[in-house]
Amino acid sequence: MCGIAGEIRFDGSEPDVAAVARITGQMHRRGPDGSGVHASGAVALGHRRLKILDLSERGAQPMVDPELGLAAVFNGLIYNYRELRAELEAAGYRFFSTSDTEVLLKAFHRWGPSCVERFLGMFAFGVVERDTGVLTLARDRLGIKPLYVTESPGRLRFASSLPALLAGGGVDTAIDPVALHHYMTFHSVVPAPRTILAGVRKVPPATIRTVSPDSTTRDRGYWRPEHVRRPDHAGMGARDWSDAVLEALRVAVRRRMVADVPVGVLLSGGLDSSLVVALLAQEGQTGLATFSVGFPATAGESGDEFAYSDLIAREFATDHHKILIDPARMLPAVDAAIGAMAEPMVSHDCVAFHLLAEDVSKSVTVVQSGQGADEVLAGYDWYPPLAGVPRERGPEAYAAVFTDRPHAELAEILEPEWLLDHDPSRAFIAEHFAAPGADETLDAALRLDSTVMLVDDPVKRVDNMTMAWGLEARVPFLDHELVELVAACPPELKLAHGGKGVLKDAARGVVPDAVIDRPKGYFPVPAIRHLEGPFLDRVRDAVTDPVAKARGIVRRDWIDAMLADPNTKRTNLGSNALWQVALLEMWLQERGL
Repeated sequence: MCGIAGEIRFDGSEPDVAAVARITGQMHRRGPDGSGVHASGAVALGHRRLKILDLSERGAQPMVDPELGLAAVFNGLIYNYRELRAELEAAGYRFFSTSDTEVLLKAFHRWGPSCVERFLGMFAFGVVERDTGVLTLARDRLGIKPLYVTESPGRLRFASSLPALLAGGGVDTAIDPVALHHYMTFHSVVPAPRTILAGVRKVPPATIRTVSPDSTTRDRGYWRPEHVRRPDHAGMGARDWSDAVLEALRVAVRRRMVADVPVGVLLSGGLDSSLVVALLAQEGQTGLATFSVGFPATAGESGDEFAYSDLIAREFATDHHKILIDPARMLPAVDAAIGAMAEPMVSHDCVAFHLLAEDVSKSVTVVQSGQGADEVLAGYDWYPPLAGVPRERGPEAYAAVFTDRPHAELAEILEPEWLLDHDPSRAFIAEHFAAPGADETLDAALRLDSTVMLVDDPVKRVDNMTMAWGLEARVPFLDHELVELVAACPPELKLAHGGKGVLKDAARGVVPDAVIDRPKGYFPVPAIRHLEGPFLDRVRDAVTDPVAKARGIVRRDWIDAMLADPNTKRTNLGSNALWQVALLEMWLQERGL
């Protein structure tokens, strides 16, 4: 788990090593255990290291293999690296380290860029071929690891973080109007390849990007869940499906135990993280470190779910750490979390994860998390209304339950120069629904959420907030083989029992019934959901700052109305509308934009 960076030149000049060093240095919190920069020919590579595998210097990066003529920077983990190493050794390859980065190098040499199809894991990497000068960038199937790029005449740069690229200089920091539209309507998600800044793009998940010395760039997508019923599952009943899902999750959890350092669990008290703890216990883990976080109640809203996490901790005799956040830490954590965001992220969960990760990182370096289960197993309350909706009405039905507000409503919020004469967010939804496969509306919604929304909201949130403290988070529910299995599961089994039915059936007898049958919970941060006191003051300062006024994105009459009544106006999914606008402004101001 690390931060990667690099530059390739197309104009015959040498790469700007100093700029790559600045970009790399900006990511020191992603990799506090070491750093390196390597330059050869038209390419320079940078790396910040968090030691998880091969703690010796043999695993340091950038990793260069002179014999193979390859150099690489790698972020993430290949869970099946040992099996791949054995296969490569049998083919005659010799290894000088025990790291998965070296397995990447050898695998790339043997199978080319298609080596990614053999990887089980989360990753983003850059590999440079010495003899051809070709740079290959790639990102894992579910986009768990980030990869941003910026281009200007004569060069391309890449990094694990958007703010890191800004540190290199020469980036167009104008606001992308289409990205702004997505942010304001598509539940604050800006789908790849766009970001909120016009000059920075992100490599989409499950994508291999080949960059040639003449600046020619080619993308190839290598994976996508089909969300269709498969012939090999014909005849499977509900019990068969729950057994299959449990076994696939068991394998996913087991894979994510690989580490040369201790592995803990972020235990929210919900079904997903509780099931991860139970399966780790079944794998023989004793004294497992588990961590739960809670916040002071505000406006009558509870700020913790300790009753359930305590139950699981007792049931499986974990080394449990219950973290009740001191109110004095909350306001500073808002700005700290914004500083850790690669892109603006509205969810108040960001602050929760940032505070949790800070405390967890004092005890362990790796954790497993239940993130992703709701998106792949239909756990959210916007999925049941989509069941049975005719396929041709799918985009309209999905937009009605998921998007923040209709396109027309933006005229009440944005200044006229930011209004578009078309609705790119609705067009984006329609395009995804029109893709082959996913014959039922719910299947199409789950495909969209698991390949887009999941990537650029909860997954990015966990990566950004944990890596801000040098903490690696692993997400077994996003094991791609489990995702493929669940995508093929009949929608009615996922919707059963109020959502995630097939998982609830699988969990019966594995975790206490009280956790399975509890109402669905969320990661509550009441002080942000209900703005008042110093939190409202912080928001007011941001949206009334002269910089915000000069930027001129949001109408002043709308801002004034929201500040007078900050907690009534909410998006369709319940987010605070004023917070959504203020968060974007605070993120921009944090970067000096």
